[in-house]
Amino acid sequence: MIDQSAARTLHPLEVKILLAFKVGDTIDSALVREKLGFREGQDQQAFSWLMAKGVLEEADRQTEVFYELTPLGQEWLEKGTPIRRIFSLMKEIGPMSLPDIAQALGFDQKTVGSAFGSLSKEGVCAMDEARRAILTKSALPQPLLDIEALLKAAAANAGSLPEKSLTQQQKALMAQIAKKRGAQDAPFRIAERAKVLFRLTSLAEDYRQAVTALGMTGEEFGAITPDMLEKGTWKLGTFRPYNVQIPPARVIPGRRNPYVEFLDSVKDKLVSLGFEEFDGNMVETEFWNSDALFMPQFHSARDIHDVYYIDEPTHAKFIEEPHLSRVAAAHENGGNTGSRGWQYQFDRDFTRRLILRSQGTVLSARQLPKAKVPGKYFGIVRCFRYDRVDATHLSDFYQTEGIVLGEDVNLRTLLGFLEMFAVEVAGAKEVKYVPGYFPFTEPSIEVHIKHPVLGWFELGGSGIFRPEVTRSLGIDVPVLAWGIGIDRMALMALGLNDLRELFSPDLESVRMRRSQYKIQ
Repeated sequence: MIDQSAARTLHPLEVKILLAFKVGDTIDSALVREKLGFREGQDQQAFSWLMAKGVLEEADRQTEVFYELTPLGQEWLEKGTPIRRIFSLMKEIGPMSLPDIAQALGFDQKTVGSAFGSLSKEGVCAMDEARRAILTKSALPQPLLDIEALLKAAAANAGSLPEKSLTQQQKALMAQIAKKRGAQDAPFRIAERAKVLFRLTSLAEDYRQAVTALGMTGEEFGAITPDMLEKGTWKLGTFRPYNVQIPPARVIPGRRNPYVEFLDSVKDKLVSLGFEEFDGNMVETEFWNSDALFMPQFHSARDIHDVYYIDEPTHAKFIEEPHLSRVAAAHENGGNTGSRGWQYQFDRDFTRRLILRSQGTVLSARQLPKAKVPGKYFGIVRCFRYDRVDATHLSDFYQTEGIVLGEDVNLRTLLGFLEMFAVEVAGAKEVKYVPGYFPFTEPSIEVHIKHPVLGWFELGGSGIFRPEVTRSLGIDVPVLAWGIGIDRMALMALGLNDLRELFSPDLESVRMRRSQYKIQ
């Protein structure tokens, strides 16, 4: 049996559930809201309290996938998909170059290139000898109309489509046009909704009997309000009991966050090695974030950096010269770098697009024009990419970024720095170096460490900057560069198993974490 003193501590929300349902009943949020009139959030509060007392247990958990229309999807629905609009424009005007199509419809070159690729794949469009897009069919085939059908179906269903309602063909199409997070450039957003069912345990009957014996109804007052005093309604009900003998909370002395101490230790280590620290704005342009690093503007090589775009303002007013012209030349024909470049027309409007920086290397690019030779520089910077959050990935994260310039630096020098980060800073016992690919370095190296629980994962990337990067920004000596995930180093150094623990709101967990960390 439950002691009546324990029953008196129940919240009115808990009391209502105990009186409304019996042992063995299966309940969920929708049922409780409908039957008891709970507001959104109250059901979850009551469930968590009752589970802590052993009155409720989880009976089943079902995850459903939905595809929700994004603002871009709504725009496609109202104005037409890029495929539809390009097809209609060419049908009306005739052969056009891709830049002319982009200008006529207000699209960027990436959107035009993707849509034209789909049209070409289905044999609807082709390129003539003058490099103009021409129509080869008078109507769009069904595969290109399926996207429009999905947009209309979602709009008719309050902007959302459950995955279970789609055919296999539609699911395959959704896999190409829907994104899970940061879906600003996709017509659909993938959303997972969990439906949890709870079951009342045998303990619920003991609590119910105690509550009934005390005459509790769940309508007890928890506080006196001015309105209750004015109208005298406080006389019409009963009040929840309060235990004045509950001991006060313990006094907890302040202390520094262990992760902040770790970041400061990394800074101290690099400064002691003669590095100078740099920093910069979180909002950057495509130019410094990617173009100055010789990442082609409309190529899959840039897909490794899925960025967040700024809504207002969308573009910077200008890009500094002579950097803009030199970088544009490097992309188009190699400029003065000895390279052939990427052989495409550099888009000087796209390069002004404002984004949240996706990598710390943007600060290295900005530092090159004013760097001393020889010189050593580093920064600990916050970066942003929409990514699937898990134990080793976050959508915003810290990188320690650094460059070393000099006539005598080489790959052996770089490996020495990587070993320092992996062994001395992160405290890893097992380290390996594997070849990597980054558009702005050659050779490129990834450093991997082995976590005792998570196993092997990438700590960061590094390499020697390509001449297309350094010479375009006024440097003509070798430049070593690295971007190391300092959050991941902290996993090893602080004895954690999940990146999310670094930013946990659980203060008790943070208080019990290693009180101090110093790099040896």
